[in-house]
Amino acid sequence: MTELLALDIAARVMHAISLDGTEIRTLVDGLDVVPDGIAVDHHRGHIYWTSMGAPDEAPAPGREPPFFRRNGMIERVDLDGGNRVTIVAPGAFTTGKQLTADFQAGQLFWCDREGMQVLTCDLDGGDLRALVVTGEGPEDAQVVRNWPVGIAVDTDRRLLYWTQKGAAKAGDGRIFRAPLDLPPGMPANARTDIELLWQDLPEPIDLELRDDGDTLVWTDRGKEPTGNTLNRAPVRPEAGPVRILSSGYREAIGVAAVSESRFYVGDLSGSIRLVDLDEGIDTVIARTGGALTGLALAEL
Repeated sequence: MTELLALDIAARVMHAISLDGTEIRTLVDGLDVVPDGIAVDHHRGHIYWTSMGAPDEAPAPGREPPFFRRNGMIERVDLDGGNRVTIVAPGAFTTGKQLTADFQAGQLFWCDREGMQVLTCDLDGGDLRALVVTGEGPEDAQVVRNWPVGIAVDTDRRLLYWTQKGAAKAGDGRIFRAPLDLPPGMPANARTDIELLWQDLPEPIDLELRDDGDTLVWTDRGKEPTGNTLNRAPVRPEAGPVRILSSGYREAIGVAAVSESRFYVGDLSGSIRLVDLDEGIDTVIARTGGALTGLALAEL
């Protein structure tokens, strides 16, 4: 049965939710270091997720806490929620954000926000390396426009897409693209092959690549009216105009696409919304009572 997996940073669990939102159960609990990105390997029967790590200090009311300590990690469970394993131990990177994968090639890809990197490793955590470095050192880490968050990979065309959200509600968000494979001799911190697709976005977060790599879909948690939205734009044959598909979220984060016109979107209020462009549906189907980050569809 297909269910929606949702990471809840308030309840510290991974929910499994029926597609109509009527049933919510806990698949994994004890997620106490701020889970964020999630990816499902149906062939091997695994669920992977990133964690931001423990925050540097307790959050102030209405503010996110800082995450500059290098204690992000990646874990894995079986599809039934059992056999929990640490894949990348705390200390290998700083702040784990959206996660995607090329499971056929056996590779994970994710953004390290305060670490200012786009990273990859094998499914067992080996060959951990940076593909993109957007800044280096503590001074650069304080510059929010250096922070990569969302990620998508076109494995057929060997292309990498990522967001850099910019400061909260500042309208400084950007989306980039680069070859997935580093050219020989080119370091990740000095790439000359990076393409800026869009800039001055409200605050772009998580990405989904659709239409066989022709279209990018993303959430934005920025200032309304163009922020707190679900968005879509073409990336092939070239980057085109951005279209808002849905709006009115409370800090939109995760997105999971069922098809080219049907999407689930979660936000930090704990709501999950179904957006079906063909049927004209845009409605909340579930309220978890928590604060949701990554979403993924899974055959459980």
